[in-house]
Amino acid sequence: MGKALFITGTGTDIGKTYVTGLIVKCLRDAGKNAGYYKAALSGAVRAEDGSLLPGDALHVNKVASIGETIPNLVSYIYEEAVSPHLAARRANEPIDFEKVEKDYERALAKYDFLTMEGSGGIICPLRWDDERHVILDDLVVKLGLPTLVIADAGLGTINAVVLTIEHLRMRNIPVAGVIFNNSHPGDFMEEDNAVMVKELTGVDVVAYVKKGDTDLAMDAEKLAALYK
Repeated sequence: MGKALFITGTGTDIGKTYVTGLIVKCLRDAGKNAGYYKAALSGAVRAEDGSLLPGDALHVNKVASIGETIPNLVSYIYEEAVSPHLAARRANEPIDFEKVEKDYERALAKYDFLTMEGSGGIICPLRWDDERHVILDDLVVKLGLPTLVIADAGLGTINAVVLTIEHLRMRNIPVAGVIFNNSHPGDFMEEDNAVMVKELTGVDVVAYVKKGDTDLAMDAEKLAALYK
């Protein structure tokens, strides 16, 4: 059975998928058997044959050269670019979490290092109907995963990162570290952001990703050590 790490972000559109692709690529380039899984994806593009193409998952699959099939990458794919709970409701296809757990366990059995990407931020409703109320953090707790927080390196990130980490800790979810995306080496404010995140939470910024990076500037062994 492999080890796993859950990737969350401080919000939507902070580059979580982009960084996740670099994470999996870093491990695979080092010769490690690394894979990817996502429970639910919304905002998929419809192909000419009518099928839904999960762009985020396909991006990671391509960048990291995983060579995995769509059903093994994502359990639920929705067309509308809204929160999964709403997309599922409108598509009349609610998430079955028993299926999600089975798909996750299958992926975990196949890969030594499984990277599971979340949807949006950690407070993202996955299902909200008359039968069940499930938020993304509920799933992380159920699966017993440690988390890595992806955040923008710039202005406002101290507040966003600290609030995200405080919520994770409130749910007793381990925080393995933070990665700053859209980093500008030598920027005094961004350097202070990293210092303040560490001072306020005790959590390290473990890597920095610049716009256009095609590799993660992090030692693969140190990255692998974050997986549990």
